[in-house]
Amino acid sequence: MSQLNDNIARAQDYMKRFREQGVLNHINGESVPADSGKTFETISPVDLAPLADVAHGGASDIDRAVKAAEKAFKTWSKTPGKERREILIKVAEAIEARAEEIAFTECMDTGQSLRFMSKAAVRGAANFRFFADRAPQAEDGLSLRNDTQMNVTSKRPLGPIGVITPWNTPFMLSTWKIAPALASGCTVVHKPAEFSPMTAKLLVEIAEEAGLPKGVLNLVNGMGEDAGKALTEHPGIKAVAFVGESRTGQLIMAQAAPTLKRFHFELGGKNPVIVFDDADIERAVNAATFMIYSLNGERCTSSSRLLVQESIYEEVTRRVAEVANGVKVGHPLDPDTVVGPLIHPEHEEKVLSYFDKAREEGATIAAGGEKAGDEGCFVRPTLFTNATNDMTVAQEEIFGPVLTAISFKDEEEALRLANDTQYGLAAYLWTNDLDRAMRLTDELEAGMIWVNSENVRHLESPFGGVKSSGIGRDGGDWSFDFYMETVNVSFPRKAHKVPKLG
Repeated sequence: MSQLNDNIARAQDYMKRFREQGVLNHINGESVPADSGKTFETISPVDLAPLADVAHGGASDIDRAVKAAEKAFKTWSKTPGKERREILIKVAEAIEARAEEIAFTECMDTGQSLRFMSKAAVRGAANFRFFADRAPQAEDGLSLRNDTQMNVTSKRPLGPIGVITPWNTPFMLSTWKIAPALASGCTVVHKPAEFSPMTAKLLVEIAEEAGLPKGVLNLVNGMGEDAGKALTEHPGIKAVAFVGESRTGQLIMAQAAPTLKRFHFELGGKNPVIVFDDADIERAVNAATFMIYSLNGERCTSSSRLLVQESIYEEVTRRVAEVANGVKVGHPLDPDTVVGPLIHPEHEEKVLSYFDKAREEGATIAAGGEKAGDEGCFVRPTLFTNATNDMTVAQEEIFGPVLTAISFKDEEEALRLANDTQYGLAAYLWTNDLDRAMRLTDELEAGMIWVNSENVRHLESPFGGVKSSGIGRDGGDWSFDFYMETVNVSFPRKAHKVPKLG
């Protein structure tokens, strides 16, 4: 308990400035209130206590931020890649220096447990280092020759980018989008989720203190219907990188259509983890429970559907239930906590509603299925068994520590169940049959598939989904393909006859 109390005290110290000054917008290097003077309140899901007042930005704030990004783009886009690399490495180092502040602030603002958020700064810094190292070569292209022509390709930064990030692990996901945009020579207007605005302000301050020029990274807080809509509609924004719900992605696409923006959407998922009877059951159970019960289940790549071959279904679900019942639910700053509170009462209400739906449709609640405690947004890790794939809890993204287990007879049925959803972000396959693994990975409708593994992050690999789970890919060099435009210049290798009319 003393460690928890010490952590809470340190967190309060870190957030004192926000309590006193509020969470302001950051435009052209300056911390500023919203033009309207309006604010909204961000609360802690631990006890629903207010943390700070947040600037409630709107269209005029977005316009000022875009104009600052446009002005800064003229210089930043021409800054040599080597110089951009040096600045972004300094940003990574500055993030690491403030790792505890970032982690503690994020725990209190989002409810994510310290055991996972303690790595948020490390992962964010890794994103900046990775893309910084690629900045010197970001503009490089190809030389393509034939008998008469030499074509030379190169890449050019698009311009100001709109980045809209979610409330789950917001700091890390912000760096995942912002770092490659900056490395490519683009400037950014960032609109963070209204439920978790605090570490976005830390990021822009850290970046500028490390040497990022003013106006290159701008921050406007607000709601999706005002600040978000203004950002996606603004003609000065050349592309939108968005992480969030599939329905919101549809709205953004419609809002931005008149200005023909480029999109990268990382959207929802109802990801299957498929376990055959020849799999290593212990490792499969550990991976499945880690992917659904870590980070409060609030992750797009969570293994939210557990498809198990019927001969081992009882054993696997029994083991999963034991894990779920043994997971510690508690204060996010307690080092022993695995599952902290869900992000907000609105989201908690949504997750709790699925427990009634599961009962109504005939599923069995083998673990959890209830709120934990009387205050805050705590929900017990939950397992639904005896479920079928047509149930609501098997089709809709719950986005919490809730796992739905479904049995299958054979490979054909497993594939049909896995693909029978509107989503297609990730899939996890557990089998020791190599031929089966090859067959299924060829047929699974998912942008990312892990065989005999949980989601192991590899920055050079592409990240993204199919169907309602997203558009486009980022990660590695795929990120530069999104934030940059490829240009081809053709030179004649020898004189050729030019067609003459008349």
